[in-house]
Amino acid sequence: MPICAAQPHASRLDVTLITDRERSQGRLVEIVREAVDAGVDFVQVRERDLDARTLIALARELLVAIDDRATRLLVNGRPDVAIAAGAHGVELPEAGLDVAAVRAVFPDLLIGASCHSLDAALRAEQGGADFVLFGPVFPTPGKEHRAVGLDALAGVARGLRIPVHAVGGIDASRSSAVTVAGARGVAAIRLFIETPAGQLGRVVREIRDAAGCPARL
Repeated sequence: MPICAAQPHASRLDVTLITDRERSQGRLVEIVREAVDAGVDFVQVRERDLDARTLIALARELLVAIDDRATRLLVNGRPDVAIAAGAHGVELPEAGLDVAAVRAVFPDLLIGASCHSLDAALRAEQGGADFVLFGPVFPTPGKEHRAVGLDALAGVARGLRIPVHAVGGIDASRSSAVTVAGARGVAAIRLFIETPAGQLGRVVREIRDAAGCPARL
């Protein structure tokens, strides 16, 4: 049974768009705007090659695209940039800044922590993370050997009190499997980049329908 039906407190599945401006081929703002209209919960700005000034400018541009909707903007790895841009939070890589240290310095930021093991996820929870992004669950191009699988996802979901979001090879056909394993959210890059313009609303609905979770009202 999908988690939304089994656990009333998890009334819907959070959906995150992770950015990749190079692969978006000049359509990043357009894709983000359409995804926001489709009801995604988070946009994670993951552009690790950009300097701080350029990253701040991009984050501010995407905040304009979000246009005060319920979607929250996270900046990957840079809480200072998140604060400067007015973003809602930060996504911290496992090998990056310590979650507890960031929480101590930036108490008001929403903090997601990317993790690849139960031990790392437990440390993130203890450090004050609001949620964990766990994966890659399924094989993805260039990371086939790193896929952790559904059993590992289920173990992390059972071991944590905070929400666990699944990442890696996520599409509508796999949404049911990750929610059954205990995920309360999904995140993707290719799903959003490769979906034709005008179709993201349908794709996000399919993800939530497959998981048995209603769309955001």
